[in-house]
Amino acid sequence: MADSLAELTAVEQLRLLNAGQTTSVALTTACLDRIAATDQRVGAFLRTTPERALAQAADIDRRRAAGDAVGALGGVPVAVKDVLCDEGQLTTCASKMLADFRPPYDATVVERLKQADAVLVGRTNMDEFAMGGSTENSAFQKTRNPWDLERSPGGSSGGAAACVAAGQTALSIGTDTGGSIRQPAALCGVVGLKPTYGRVSRYGLVAFASSLDQVGPLGRTVSDVALLYDAIAGHDPHDTTSAKAAAEPTLPQVNEPLKGLRVGVVPEHFAAGLSESVRQAVERAIDSYRQAGAQIVEVALPHARHAVATYYVIAPCEASSNLARYDGVHYGRRTDPAAMHARLAAERKSAAEANDATAARQIDTALVRLYRQSRSEALGPEVQRRIMLGAYALSAGYYDAYYLKALKVRRLIRQDFDAAFEQVDVIAGPVTASPAFKLGELIDDPLAMYLVDLYTVSANLAGLPAISLPCGLSPDGLPIGLHLMAPPLKESRLLRAARMFEASRDPLPLPRLD
Repeated sequence: MADSLAELTAVEQLRLLNAGQTTSVALTTACLDRIAATDQRVGAFLRTTPERALAQAADIDRRRAAGDAVGALGGVPVAVKDVLCDEGQLTTCASKMLADFRPPYDATVVERLKQADAVLVGRTNMDEFAMGGSTENSAFQKTRNPWDLERSPGGSSGGAAACVAAGQTALSIGTDTGGSIRQPAALCGVVGLKPTYGRVSRYGLVAFASSLDQVGPLGRTVSDVALLYDAIAGHDPHDTTSAKAAAEPTLPQVNEPLKGLRVGVVPEHFAAGLSESVRQAVERAIDSYRQAGAQIVEVALPHARHAVATYYVIAPCEASSNLARYDGVHYGRRTDPAAMHARLAAERKSAAEANDATAARQIDTALVRLYRQSRSEALGPEVQRRIMLGAYALSAGYYDAYYLKALKVRRLIRQDFDAAFEQVDVIAGPVTASPAFKLGELIDDPLAMYLVDLYTVSANLAGLPAISLPCGLSPDGLPIGLHLMAPPLKESRLLRAARMFEASRDPLPLPRLD
């Protein structure tokens, strides 16, 4: 019974809970048992919190039995990416820099999950500070794709996608800066939504790139994602970038088909570089919309070819600024001062004995050495790479040539989308150029890893809502994702369009892990 409860969709779990056919304690126990049985192979979780989760579940069961109102998630277990502050709980961003950090407050999303009576079962693995596309940049462990344990689950929200795919929880929270919800959702065969920028609060999210980051839900189905999105969306006065427009509930209307739907297709999204299995699966998905009565319209996004280059200027610039605080003095892990001073003393003594004035001048001051040692020891190579890229692009003489120019191209990309959405309701295409790649295959080739985001970064640059949902399997039995984008604040339209396709085919089975 434990596995069967854990493997239900979130909507099904909630229905059983509300009907009194199961309890939150039983459901939470089933999920924890499933994690214990499978996560040694998958590695989706950095840590679980079984005592807290079962206490939350018991409290929800007590209130429901007493006839008291319970929240919209009503005892359904949820996993949270380890980048959102949770009061008193370790929040590491999968980095040695924050290995011991316990925030004194809740992120707004975590607070809303608690208010909605979600049961928080644990924290999922990720690329360090959300920088990466394979979840191999975690300082603590690698996460494996449940469909093929030799392959990557994608990133940076790889743990959040893998835990849903593995049947460990039906719902999870991820973050998306350039595709970090949608890409792992596609590779793991689950549904992942990046909301409109500002639709979900970023307060308490450890920032990577503040103008691009967005928190969003992952789930087994579109309805699951709508359920979780409704619980976390809405204005937050703590976040100055939060959209003031009210967030309308999406779940009540998610099953209503859209009449007269116009689906945009960008021909360049099907050009060289797209694998044949992905092309065929996405084209079949688009044909399903045609058969359902939708109009398929070619649209142009002429500046989309510059999206990856634009993103990899803006995101590192913002990262270098946001991560400057982690220096071992203001925030984060500090190197061993005694060992550092001993090394400094030895270097100075050696320079003095050699009577080498040049070497003496080049020896860092104690403070500079503290910064350098702390950051070098606690930040991984991908984080260091992006900090250096950003610092270079923001430096004197290069700001106008790189960062300012990237901001101008970003505006052109948004204008392209504005023009396209005058002709269509949603835009459809691939999420990734190929199914899941093998672990280690791209880790030593940063450029190839960055190109994994080819189809997803535009939505972040333009601040659009976008979703990935399964649309088939490759000949190797690996999931393929369909990407849908909609105009800003049109999450309801996006989810209804996604559900139209989802309803036209059988759901993917859970991958076998035994």
